[in-house]
Amino acid sequence: MTLAVFVLGLALVAVASFFVSAPLFRRPATGAEPTGRPGDRERWERQKRQALAAIKEAELDHRMGKLSDDDLASMRARFEAQALEAMAALEGRTGT
Repeated sequence: MTLAVFVLGLALVAVASFFVSAPLFRRPATGAEPTGRPGDRERWERQKRQALAAIKEAELDHRMGKLSDDDLASMRARFEAQALEAMAALEGRTGT
């Protein structure tokens, strides 16, 4: 009788473990990644963060007198384009 109880308990633990861990092994839902490839979301998030940080840094340098108005404008335009590209990709509007 104790062997049967042990086997039944072991089977119960195995079934419970399967149901608890099953979500960990499922594939992400469609649309979870902006471009459908693993790692792309992190790349776009990183590009967005870096571009926004670069804009802040350029504005600080301009206020300190290290950048001219023209330099700030060109740098800001370039970094804004990078940030917008990343945001569009994160929203799933581009296929790159």
